[in-house]
Amino acid sequence: MIAIIATVFAALAALLHVYIFVMESVQWTQPRVWKRFGVPDQAAADTTKPMAYNQGFYNLFLAIGATLGLVLFWAGGGESALRVGGVTLVLFSLGSMVAASLVLLTSGRTYLRPALIQGTLPLIGFVLFLFA
Repeated sequence: MIAIIATVFAALAALLHVYIFVMESVQWTQPRVWKRFGVPDQAAADTTKPMAYNQGFYNLFLAIGATLGLVLFWAGGGESALRVGGVTLVLFSLGSMVAASLVLLTSGRTYLRPALIQGTLPLIGFVLFLFA
């Protein structure tokens, strides 16, 4: 049962990071997106577009790692290498998501809400996977 709940949180964390990828790498210059990230105007969004594009792919790669880890985890049985590799990849990906949210928090108190949004699902999934 814990493995199923852990999987749900890990999958939600991966989906959130895919959504962040879309906003940063695909939709960055749309006002509704850059305003959400606190960018002051269209000129600043255009200037920061290459940085956001790159950052978005980091989020996508973390989501892919978590997803691949989940697939390996459920494809393996018992103490198989697939299952162990899956847990390892899930923990690494979720741990990286949590670490990134902590780094975001070091940018200032105004980033508390985004850091919590980015880090809560993977933190819960990480802890649950330790017991799965």
